[in-house]
Amino acid sequence: MGTMRRLTLVLLCATYLCLSLIVALTLWRYGGGWGAGVAALVGGLGLCFAFHGLIERALETGQIKGEIEAVRDAQKILVDQVELLDQRLTDVAETVAEAALRRSEQLADEVHILEDLVQRMRHQLDDHGAVTAFAERPGADRRASGALLETVRDALTENRVDLYLQPVVGLPQRKTVFYESFSRLRDATGRVMMPAEYLQVAEPAGLMTTIDNLLLFRCVQIVRRLAKQDRKIGIFCNISMASLADETFFPDFLDLLTANKDLAGALIFEIGQSAFESRGSVEARNMGKLADLGFRFSIDKVSDLDLDLQDLTRSDVKFVKVAAQLLIDEMTEVDGRLILRSLPDLAAEDFTSLTRRYGVEVICEKVETERQVIDILDLDISLGQGHLFGEPRAIKDAVLAEADPPSSYLRPHFQRRVAGMR
Repeated sequence: MGTMRRLTLVLLCATYLCLSLIVALTLWRYGGGWGAGVAALVGGLGLCFAFHGLIERALETGQIKGEIEAVRDAQKILVDQVELLDQRLTDVAETVAEAALRRSEQLADEVHILEDLVQRMRHQLDDHGAVTAFAERPGADRRASGALLETVRDALTENRVDLYLQPVVGLPQRKTVFYESFSRLRDATGRVMMPAEYLQVAEPAGLMTTIDNLLLFRCVQIVRRLAKQDRKIGIFCNISMASLADETFFPDFLDLLTANKDLAGALIFEIGQSAFESRGSVEARNMGKLADLGFRFSIDKVSDLDLDLQDLTRSDVKFVKVAAQLLIDEMTEVDGRLILRSLPDLAAEDFTSLTRRYGVEVICEKVETERQVIDILDLDISLGQGHLFGEPRAIKDAVLAEADPPSSYLRPHFQRRVAGMR
């Protein structure tokens, strides 16, 4: 802009000079003499430069007006952007408020489920069946079982339920691609109770369904928290057929998962092979409802490799876990071919290829030695689990705290229920 203005000024000055010279020469030629010519030249230059000043001021005034208009346009754009930002902030505030409301409703639903489970536990403890189960035992055994049952009940009502995670790794790189969750109870002293310990009193007392449901619900809470950190990591969570068949619990559980369909890619429900093969119509139908939400299934505790792969596919089973030792024991050589005893017509290395054609991936679990890893890789198995790759570890307290509903809100409900149970 400055260069153009200077060039314009030079051209105008040259034009003024030319005009003044023409006037001066005209007067000199027609008898005015040198004096008249010089006077005409000086006067013409003065008038031209005076006229130039007027032109320059007019140009400057026009430029100022243009700059003012540009400032006005910029101000209008700024005002529009401020209004747009204000609208976006309003939308964000409304979104946050809606999310908080949904979370509050979700929390209320969860509290309702927890209350219902504890209430049913109280009814089950009051049933004559539970009393009879312990009454038939010898005196000392009955007292010990009763004390253990009390410990289990306190652990549940006080929410002393921990989840442990064990990695499932990709082979041969051994990078963690899944986790399996395990539930543990703690007594009042903080001692961890293994399932083999509390099941011996829970099953005779008829509490297994309630305990299983509560632990499953706890698992979903924590999986939801972990899924926010890394949605690419799937977590296997055990679910019993008793839970799938429980007509009181399952509808609430289904509502909870419906509200958290984003977990479908991160949560895989695991069922034992014998339980899966003996499932009834109610269990199959409820598995279908979970599959409709996008949740997948896994089969573990496999004892027979002659799987009904079509049935697995129909039931949305995507994973089958087979113990490493079972696979090794199944392998045998016949006529120079390595086969599996349960599938003599199939080459051992083709077993995983067959399952994959049906959309089922084999996971080799309970891997303890490097030698087992070599045998697994010979079978083209790409996923492994076991103490060799990592032992189950408790989830950190900070994660548990964020996954739990606020204790200040839950405690009055638990206190009322526990008071009724005692």
